Amino acid sequence: MDELKPFIGLLIFGNIENLILAAQGVGAGVNPIGLAILSLIAVTCWLLIGTFGTKVAIKYARHINFIGGLAIFILGIQAMVESLPGILKFFH
Repeated sequence: MDELKPFIGLLIFGNIENLILAAQGVGAGVNPIGLAILSLIAVTCWLLIGTFGTKVAIKYARHINFIGGLAIFILGIQAMVESLPGILKFFH
């Protein structure tokens, strides 16, 4: 468990971002069954990469956290910017 401590924040915020991206897909009219299948494939791939790559990646934990956090931040900003027109419609 001590090996995973450096990645806890990335895991938590990454899962929140996955929920946001899934909601965006459904909001955009994507087929929910196809989205669910692709999401399960992605999660399985990340589980395998995480399981077998942790020992290699642990020495790069600081870099991985920074890059992952930056990606989550950028995707979150993108989600907010894309939702602004719908929010503005609500208030008019």
